[in-house]
Amino acid sequence: MSLNISEENLSTYDNTNKKTEEIVVRQYDEEKDKLAVEELEGQCDFGQRGQPSLFTDLMGDPISRIRNLPLHVMLVAEYGNDGDIVGVIRGCIKTVTRGNNGSTPCPVYVKIAYVLGLRVSSHHRRLGIGTKLVENLEEWSKINGAKYAYMATDSSNEASIKLFIWKCSYVKFRTPSVLVQPVHAHYKPVASDIAIVRVSPQLSESFYRRIFANSEFFPKDIDHILDNKLNFGTFMAVPKKTLLNWDPKSGSFPQTFAILSVWNTKEVYKLQVRGVSSLKYACCLGTRVLDSWMPWLRVPSIPNIFKMFGFYLLYGIHMEGKDGPRLMKSLYAFAHNMGRNDKECRLLVSEVGFDDPVKEAIPRWNKFSWGDLWCMKKLDVNELSTDDNWMESQVSNSSSVIFVDPRDF
Repeated sequence: MSLNISEENLSTYDNTNKKTEEIVVRQYDEEKDKLAVEELEGQCDFGQRGQPSLFTDLMGDPISRIRNLPLHVMLVAEYGNDGDIVGVIRGCIKTVTRGNNGSTPCPVYVKIAYVLGLRVSSHHRRLGIGTKLVENLEEWSKINGAKYAYMATDSSNEASIKLFIWKCSYVKFRTPSVLVQPVHAHYKPVASDIAIVRVSPQLSESFYRRIFANSEFFPKDIDHILDNKLNFGTFMAVPKKTLLNWDPKSGSFPQTFAILSVWNTKEVYKLQVRGVSSLKYACCLGTRVLDSWMPWLRVPSIPNIFKMFGFYLLYGIHMEGKDGPRLMKSLYAFAHNMGRNDKECRLLVSEVGFDDPVKEAIPRWNKFSWGDLWCMKKLDVNELSTDDNWMESQVSNSSSVIFVDPRDF
């Protein structure tokens, strides 16, 4: 998920007015900091001035977005004699694959830190607060064994890119695509010759470890993700005739199939679009009313994203065989119908590598979708290790497949 920072709420690029020595960065204390952090978060809508903005509601749990990772931290920045909290940042550490294009028989793993949830008060600009928060999180990451740190942001977010690349020495690394499909009022049919099979967490783990062995960012603890209560399940689409000769419990792959898992982000946080005109609001409402009254028309209605809503993240997306694209579309129709039956789910969201072959088979609305930018930094530039060529192989040796960890969203 993108790390969104706006020009209005980012304190970054110089400290000509104040000294960074007045800033104290420490770990978040839930008992004493929760109210102040919630107030700060409430001030941060994402979007360009004069345009609709996106508000994130963490539902009273400031560390909800990192709570599902075993090693995580939240830092706060205090400023002035009163110790006002003027900035926060979150981070987590996990072990992931770095991609090897099949050059070795086994996956190559590396310990990596993920930087997310950076917020700085709009009243404390140009004090170096954002930079200091990032530096302290990087130091915590190094102490805990991380070799790299990475972050994700909207590719058009100039403020975020300036901070991480210009000030913190990150480099542009990957450019995945975030694909968004609205959940409509009408039901999406699944082709009658296609079967949707629910795959057990144990078998899903086996499948995923084989499918994504040569990908990048595949988490070593995939079993913890699949067993998490937020995971709604893993589903595979196959031609019905395949079931005559294939047993899902056998552990073997059918000749052609599509697979994905569904993650329930609405139990972690909710979103709300703010600042739309009355005319746009009325038009969106009209599409929903028409779709609800006459679902057989299959009107491409716009769900109510102007009140708090949740979404399903679809991950572990893969297809094989000549029928793969058609099977994937049916699998997305199945996931859409899951969301349709959940009154709080308004969107289906996926993120895949820019050149991932599965990308073209994923239904989405281009107006709702965007290009992401992942930036990375080697934390100890003096240390030599076998994974040194990962950042150097940005294009020629990189995998087209990126596994998006749902806990990062």
